[in-house]
Amino acid sequence: MKVPEVPRVVLSASTALLGAAVLAGCGTGPEPTRATATATATATETASPTATLPAEQRTPEGTLLVADFGSDTVTFVDPERGPIESVQVGKAPYGLTVGDDGRAWVATADAVAVIDTSTRERVDRIPYETDSGPATTGEYRGGGMGIALAPDGEHVYVGVNVPDGKGTLEVIDTEKREVTDTVPVGRRPFDVDVSKDGREVYATNHDSFDVTVVRADSLKPRRIEVAPYGTEGGLGSWLKPHYAAVRPSDGKLLLPFEGEKLVVLDPRTGESDIEPMTANTHQHGARITEDGTLFAVGTGPIDPSSDKGPSLTMRTKDGKEKVFPLDGPHEDVAISKDSGTDGGTAYVTGGFTRDGFWNGITVVDLESGETRRLPAGERPLGIAVL
Repeated sequence: MKVPEVPRVVLSASTALLGAAVLAGCGTGPEPTRATATATATATETASPTATLPAEQRTPEGTLLVADFGSDTVTFVDPERGPIESVQVGKAPYGLTVGDDGRAWVATADAVAVIDTSTRERVDRIPYETDSGPATTGEYRGGGMGIALAPDGEHVYVGVNVPDGKGTLEVIDTEKREVTDTVPVGRRPFDVDVSKDGREVYATNHDSFDVTVVRADSLKPRRIEVAPYGTEGGLGSWLKPHYAAVRPSDGKLLLPFEGEKLVVLDPRTGESDIEPMTANTHQHGARITEDGTLFAVGTGPIDPSSDKGPSLTMRTKDGKEKVFPLDGPHEDVAISKDSGTDGGTAYVTGGFTRDGFWNGITVVDLESGETRRLPAGERPLGIAVL
């Protein structure tokens, strides 16, 4: 859904904090041109800079930000009470990443939206260079999927899906706010990650059973197959890579498969080891903390007669796992900033890329194992803790 000129909110913060649900769907308008979007962003930033916004109106630390794949918005969510406010970003937003400066970069079907998370305003819209067809919705839509920010904050990398073809990795200069380069990668780049030193970018390509390693300086791509179950099923196979996490201790990529196998991939050599996992469920979202604890989202069984239901796996760096059962499919996960081996909180989005999604977040107490459901946006996928 497109918006004219100034993109703003579809729900007032005061109404949301009284418990109202997020409004899904808004009025349409003409698509802003790049020049219009840039002028609007400049005017918005000049008119209401974060520094002059009253403290009580700024987004509180610890607020959740989710991408509403079933709508054209991102939603700010109070982790105790639910939705605060939604901001229009573009059709079917998928992944998002947030920098130290509080800017969020959101991969939608037709552009990357830039959000000032403190003021909850969209300040720019950066169209893709790749032609991925009409901007649509649904599991197989074209456009941006995985997205990551370089450690120095100077570049954003977004994986662009091209239906029925190979995808691209687009490089965005965060100061110029424009695409500066494109790199060929595999099919349906579900996830994008960056090495801790910023020297390499990794696109996890679902439909081609591989990871594309891209040098940040030369932008030269290198393909590494990741297929612990083989590739015989082709495009119809469920046994493909989805999300990866970069292990802080050694830079290796961790890719969970089916709650049965964890592929530990060395992107420098292309060699990998496989470690056993215990959840026995189809896995999507992956997140790792600085202490090396991996979190993997189980979406549910492929074969209900033999596989287990949805879950969240917490795996410590020594391979010990704790599996938290979840109610219904989920997609991605974010971890509270106070989380560690002694506890904390995980936030698991209920959006899911396939049917069976629900419009909320499951909040998991990592010490007690208790869970509760929190309303969020429309089919929430990507998530971050601000």
